[in-house]
Amino acid sequence: MPAKQAGSNLLVATWNLRVFGGLTKAWTTPQGASPKRNFADLLSIAAVIRRFDVVAVQEVRGDLRALRYLLKVLGEDWAFILTDVAEGTDRNPERLAFLFDTRRVKPSGLACELVVPLVQGAGVSVGALDRQFARTPYAVSFLSSGQTFTLVTLHVVWGRAAADRVQELEEIAGWLARWAEQEFGWHHNLIALGDFNIDRVGDPLFEAFTSTGLTPAPALNGLPRTIFDKPGAEHFYDQIAWFTKGQQHRPVLNLDSTSGGHIDFVPQLLGTQTRRDLSFHISDHYPLWVEFAIPTA
Repeated sequence: MPAKQAGSNLLVATWNLRVFGGLTKAWTTPQGASPKRNFADLLSIAAVIRRFDVVAVQEVRGDLRALRYLLKVLGEDWAFILTDVAEGTDRNPERLAFLFDTRRVKPSGLACELVVPLVQGAGVSVGALDRQFARTPYAVSFLSSGQTFTLVTLHVVWGRAAADRVQELEEIAGWLARWAEQEFGWHHNLIALGDFNIDRVGDPLFEAFTSTGLTPAPALNGLPRTIFDKPGAEHFYDQIAWFTKGQQHRPVLNLDSTSGGHIDFVPQLLGTQTRRDLSFHISDHYPLWVEFAIPTA
């Protein structure tokens, strides 16, 4: 991991923390206790998160006990912004959140959920509200060393089959493209990150995600996304992506992506437990990160 360098770099991460809600208030989880996550697990999670400036976290649940204790561990220099709990049969009772180091990053004013516009006219047509995203993407703008950037985090619905995700990914890609063009006057750096539930590079899900020009961070190509991924058969679920240069009418990054990667916590934390058990103590997903260089001029 690169170090935090004042006025020089920005470290952005995304992490799907599996069922991040309840907490067993003990240092070792008793046999059969639920949830499995305990104080020691929170220290491990905090040790990862504090290495970054801002982290998009998916699967924060309605129960905020684990989040509250995590913020206590991180200390008074850390803050968070999050959505309310999503409702509906295909949404899971989860929130989207940003955790950030206030010494390095501050909110710059914008915070919104990305929703599909309703049909024009005085009334609402039957089924119009069914067109909303399963879990509404969440956008927050931040300021760091004079650079403003907007992060859009999301967790794409899993569905019964991969084909169930294509339409939502297409809609999200189109929405981000249109919204980026509208926000061009702000000269914001727009970065999409989160769990897109994309299976493979080049599959219909990936093509839907990149259909409007979103480009995944090159440094993350080929990296496993979950602790269950097999060598040579890695998934592409989690992403950090942005619009690249040369795309008409869309803002592009004036932050250079200098490095990126994931943090493999399995060797240090697996011990004698199974990977499935570890996934409930820490997560089934690896945290992904990208380092951006802040322009000097």
